[in-house]
Amino acid sequence: GASTAFFVNRLLVPSLLDAIRVYESGLASLEDIDQAMKLGCGYPMGPFTLLDLVGLDTTLYVAEVMFQEFREARFAPPPLLRRMVLAGHLGRKSGKGFYDHPAR
Repeated sequence: GASTAFFVNRLLVPSLLDAIRVYESGLASLEDIDQAMKLGCGYPMGPFTLLDLVGLDTTLYVAEVMFQEFREARFAPPPLLRRMVLAGHLGRKSGKGFYDHPAR
């Protein structure tokens, strides 16, 4: 139900935003973060692959709504996410996100 989607976003969105923050800080590459989460946590895909799949604009919107509601720093969208969305880099749907997605 709606509450399931709500708590999934409450857990998922901060982890995706944290992945962007780790990348933004230069601690690790996109590929290394994706690979580490797949191998270390058994996730089927890493956070940047998931972000590109979901859409960076969608993630930004959800983060902004949650930040407005809860005023918790963990929901605040990182500057890199906002810049990418403003540049039209939305992920798979635009052909470019954290990774390049050539048209098929």
